[in-house]
Amino acid sequence: MDYQAVWKVLEQMVADFKKKGMTVPAHIIDDLKNAKTIIIILKSDPSRRENMQRIEEYLGNVESYLVSEGQRKFGLAYVDEWLLRRDQAGQKIVDGEEEKTRLISGLPRERKWIRLTPSNELPLEKLKALAEESNLSYKVQTDGYLLVFGQDTVLKDFVKKIAAKYKSKAGKEH
Repeated sequence: MDYQAVWKVLEQMVADFKKKGMTVPAHIIDDLKNAKTIIIILKSDPSRRENMQRIEEYLGNVESYLVSEGQRKFGLAYVDEWLLRRDQAGQKIVDGEEEKTRLISGLPRERKWIRLTPSNELPLEKLKALAEESNLSYKVQTDGYLLVFGQDTVLKDFVKKIAAKYKSKAGKEH
């Protein structure tokens, strides 16, 4: 089953409820968010099959609420239309083009991050030094990227510093 596609249909149904003036309980929104998180985790580690059961539980809770409330407030035809969309989404075959995940394990949720590719103009050691000067944390990843993370405003200033340094180095070469 394409959990991502089913999740998207349920998310659209929640948005439709809100557009029609209905309030969706916080625990239903939480279940939708939890399902999304576990879908991302499952994509990064498909060997953890117990996550599939958790996704199905969360999506099932959301769908049960939406179907019962949708039928009560908007009628059977409304619910049938959404269930058809949900069924079609669930039958989609997941192709090789997966959405890039924005989940980096081991980082606090409130931290923003960027991944940098070291270059001749800005080598890894220079990028690390700039991160330390800016009071940002960093990790060198196995694929050679440098993951820099910290507070949003500090990270933005860091990016400006890198842009200025790269621009000045690029300007000297010409």
